[in-house]
Amino acid sequence: MADYQLYPNLAKNTNMKYQLFGHTGLRVSDLCLGTMGFGTEWGWGADEATSKSVFDVYANAGGNFIDTANRYTEGTSEKFIGKFIEADRDHFVVATKYGLKDRNGDPNFSGNHRKNMMRSVQESLKRLNTDYIDLLWLHIWDFTTPLDEVLMGMNDLIHRGMVQYIGISDTPAWRVAQANTMAELRGWQRFAGLQIEYNLINRTAERDLLPMAKAFNLTVTPWAPLAGGALSGKYLKGEKGRLPEASKRLNDRSSQIAQVVVDAANAIGCAPSQVAIQWTRQRNQKVIPIIGSTKPQQFEEVLGSVNIQIPNEWMEKLNAVSAIELGFPHDFFLEPGVIDVTYGQTRDQLII
Repeated sequence: MADYQLYPNLAKNTNMKYQLFGHTGLRVSDLCLGTMGFGTEWGWGADEATSKSVFDVYANAGGNFIDTANRYTEGTSEKFIGKFIEADRDHFVVATKYGLKDRNGDPNFSGNHRKNMMRSVQESLKRLNTDYIDLLWLHIWDFTTPLDEVLMGMNDLIHRGMVQYIGISDTPAWRVAQANTMAELRGWQRFAGLQIEYNLINRTAERDLLPMAKAFNLTVTPWAPLAGGALSGKYLKGEKGRLPEASKRLNDRSSQIAQVVVDAANAIGCAPSQVAIQWTRQRNQKVIPIIGSTKPQQFEEVLGSVNIQIPNEWMEKLNAVSAIELGFPHDFFLEPGVIDVTYGQTRDQLII
């Protein structure tokens, strides 16, 4: 029974709002709960009781959008989510993924192809203890499966009522554009969301992925909006990265960016993590950051990002310290000579 009695403090402590997901009418909260750390099978993460505490903090703040995957903690993440939502299943928007391995040594237990898709979704439904998945992500492009096979398989799942909406993660922009164009021409369900890494340290998605997402009206759900903790400022204090990926985010450039994040937070009167996450939401793009934590107290702090607005002066400083070269053809288009021959000295007269 969806009467919100499970969450008596719903939305009282945050400014959490809801937005339409991509080109659909699905309503999802401003922040998405990432649950890769629900479970301890990978040697880190949270046990069931702690995971439930994090989940409750999110739900009490008004969050309804949950991100998991078949691979997360060897399936434990999905099992925990299934238990946590069972009392009010239809209130939550549950997103899971397929494509990454469920077994070593068997070529059909990973990949984008139909056989793995159908098997993986069936197993996710069992772990989630639900009849349907609100949003199914293709987890990563495998460069082997024909695109029409992926789209036809996902549309079959939709027609069977097993999946409601579809999204795509960690895939080149040209392939996503090809997919949605093909789907529209054939009357198939189109991808409504794009999941990618995007943060102040890694802005390379601005070259092609973000413009593509805007053109196709896709909601972007960035993973690692804190760059593995590098943007929280903790590494400036001498802490060491826990995960192997942390090493590539610990260098002079990332430290300079993190310092500006800390300076901005001090000026605004909030936490650095809140600045880093809010920055992704103030980029003139439909963005819903995926946030997660294995500690309820830290998670409450991160959720507070919806309560702040970064002043223009600090947005300019953050943009400047983290700027990247867009490369060809993007930088080429900005050359004065190219602008001159393209627009015949009328560029300033055009309203674009």
